[in-house]
Amino acid sequence: MSERAGPSSHEWFWHADVVQAVSPPGVLDLGPGYLEPGLLPVDLLRDGYARGLAEYGAAALAYGNNAGALPLREVLAERVSAADGVPCGPDRVLVTAGTSYALHLIATTEAVAGRAVFVDETSYDFGRRIFTDHGLRTCEVPSDSLGMDPQALRDAIRRELAAGREPGFTYLTPTFHNPTGRLVGTDRRRELLAVAAEFGVLVVEDDAYAELDLDGGPLPPSMGGLAGYRGVIRLGTFSKTIGPGLRLGWLVADPAVVDRFASRGLLVSGGSANHVTSLAVEGLIRGGEYDRHLTWLRTALRARRDALVTAVRTHLGDRVEFEPPRGGFFAWLAFPGDAEPALLAAAGRADVRVAAGSRFGSAPNAVRLAYSLNPPSSITTAVSRFAAALPVPAHQSIRS
Repeated sequence: MSERAGPSSHEWFWHADVVQAVSPPGVLDLGPGYLEPGLLPVDLLRDGYARGLAEYGAAALAYGNNAGALPLREVLAERVSAADGVPCGPDRVLVTAGTSYALHLIATTEAVAGRAVFVDETSYDFGRRIFTDHGLRTCEVPSDSLGMDPQALRDAIRRELAAGREPGFTYLTPTFHNPTGRLVGTDRRRELLAVAAEFGVLVVEDDAYAELDLDGGPLPPSMGGLAGYRGVIRLGTFSKTIGPGLRLGWLVADPAVVDRFASRGLLVSGGSANHVTSLAVEGLIRGGEYDRHLTWLRTALRARRDALVTAVRTHLGDRVEFEPPRGGFFAWLAFPGDAEPALLAAAGRADVRVAAGSRFGSAPNAVRLAYSLNPPSSITTAVSRFAAALPVPAHQSIRS
């Protein structure tokens, strides 16, 4: 297998005045959910843009259809139908500038300031920030090993209603959850959908990592598919499979919801987000190049995931509570005997960056490790250095 996506996937300009985040020299960064430079398919996209411009001509440089170019919406609807076994037409698809754009659209269209967004105890931190930026309140709902607790969600909604407040919506990442990597099963998905439907509360399903199953085998149907997209808005993105620089994603919802979004001034003013990129990516999907890239990318990420799992088991052993992720970008490490400041201090001493658990909610003694930004050898080194820098557990100190 090739180690890089192509010869143009170089790092000549990978520095902070061009890209969003760059680690200092010598620091191994297991914090952000980014693909490493060598996994970003520059040559693939170059060919996609060339094909899209040649095929669509001047139409590629026009304002795009408000809901997004029909050819891309058609191929996305076909993929959704095939994955869920539920019919989905292009009238259910809206092209977005990635998940953050979609969350901004939902926060400003489907709820008003002061309403509660029901989230997992730990959930996507920047999603929470988008909600709070728009005056929404995040309400953490307890979970168990299977995902968000349905009865706890019911209780949280009832508390809002008892206080005279209309609920906002429920935000979930059931497939390769950020930050825990958890995969929520079909039964739990159905239970949560039933609770939401009981109170007429919208479910926002963030499916950013759904195409990054690293072990194969069937995945649970999406929550949108289980609900027939009634009362559910499902979000997808190419940021995790091609590259975040595209700023290209989509949402799937009831056609009335899509029409409502497409009529907002943001889209009426400028048309669909990233129109020319939509046409480039549509050609890659239709021509099969996207799926071939996905197969290669999953293999590359599997090697990185496996390196992390082996290193955690070897160097941290029973000190950490850890469930190897089946897919996505992240592993969640809970340290029952260590407080977060000690974990972060150890990472600093080791010249390793980790994501503090408290960033994501109520998790004071945990860290999130991303295996997407480094090759396997660097991941092994980073975990080894981090483990060596941790203070000796108290019970071991007593014995010694």
